[in-house]
Amino acid sequence: MHATFNSVASPVVSSNTVRIVKSTVPFLQAHSEAITRHFYPLLFARHPQLAEFFNMSHQAAGTQQRALADAVLAYAAHIDRPEVLASAVSRIVHRHVALGIRADHYPLVGECLLQAIKEVLGAAASDEVIGAWKEAYGALAQGLVAAEEAVYSTRERMPGGWRGERVFRVARRERESDIVTSFYLEPEDGGPLLGFTPGQYLTLVLRIEGKTVRRNYSLSDAPGKPWYRISVKREPEGHVSNWLHEHAQPGTRVHATPPSGEFVLHTGELRRPLVLVTGGVGITPAMSMLEVAGPAGRPVRFLHAARHAGVHAFRERVNELARRHPNVMAHYVYSEPRSHDAPHSTGFLTRELLAQSLPEDRDVDLYTLGPKPFMEFVLRTGLELGVPRSRLHYEFFGPTQSLAA
Repeated sequence: MHATFNSVASPVVSSNTVRIVKSTVPFLQAHSEAITRHFYPLLFARHPQLAEFFNMSHQAAGTQQRALADAVLAYAAHIDRPEVLASAVSRIVHRHVALGIRADHYPLVGECLLQAIKEVLGAAASDEVIGAWKEAYGALAQGLVAAEEAVYSTRERMPGGWRGERVFRVARRERESDIVTSFYLEPEDGGPLLGFTPGQYLTLVLRIEGKTVRRNYSLSDAPGKPWYRISVKREPEGHVSNWLHEHAQPGTRVHATPPSGEFVLHTGELRRPLVLVTGGVGITPAMSMLEVAGPAGRPVRFLHAARHAGVHAFRERVNELARRHPNVMAHYVYSEPRSHDAPHSTGFLTRELLAQSLPEDRDVDLYTLGPKPFMEFVLRTGLELGVPRSRLHYEFFGPTQSLAA
């Protein structure tokens, strides 16, 4: 997908537009979040049909606004060097495809974004500035539409593939911990399933209380099964997670778009050790990776941090894989263990424990997923311990945020 954006969809704008847009960087550094906070209410007021593509809990927390502000600023700063943006744009393409974003959405978003820029920057947003940003946004939108269409069409043509939404039924549900339940989803049409790469996610499209909502859930089982399995943590204020736990029973119909995401297991070098470091419900994509890497004979070190065994999902399955495959070693760290939990360590993940899990030559693939501070620690410590940056992999469940590492 990086090559797709670089070679086919790179923004092409005039040198004058590049100069003007880059000149707005200082203003954006000061006001980009104000612009995005102004943008979303404007978008939802003018085009309420687009609200279903956004997670309102992320809106309330401000993470969506900050993520968009970072993206706008990055585009302005690197508009003359699109190759710098390739990785970030590729992630955006995959998220847009998962959500079902269409070409006709872009003009609506652009109209509101330009209006927000104009209203927040005031006199600084001259006609020349707005004109330059209009050209820059149009070029970027054209590139994204082309890259997204390439993904849509490719997946549609693949065995078991489809475009848009497909109807699934809950075949069964299983309790994985006090707060996590797995849902096994089988296609209602009885047809084959599109393959996926461990680490990818499925986007559910649900109708709850008269409103359409979309949520991404990591696929937690190995590919090649006649089902997709998602494992959902019940969040105290989670609108969708609570609905799934309370209402998604065997036979319940749900809609889903094809598997997506770039946080995937790299399988080219089976001899290279794999270190999976997860916290809480971040274990779900790591389970898909472990289900593939363990039986393949790849050396795997599986580190998981949880409060206690009651909220530790998949403990017995990981133990079973470790018993079957001597190449798999598991270590559990509990911060609030109960008397009968028997973790390997208590407290929190430490630098020493991470170091013990790495080979001496640091020729390793390290994947981490969990709460933001947890991932910050793992990535920062991994770099300090000599793991190459290119071998450190992470993903956010919500809007992409920056990490200190």
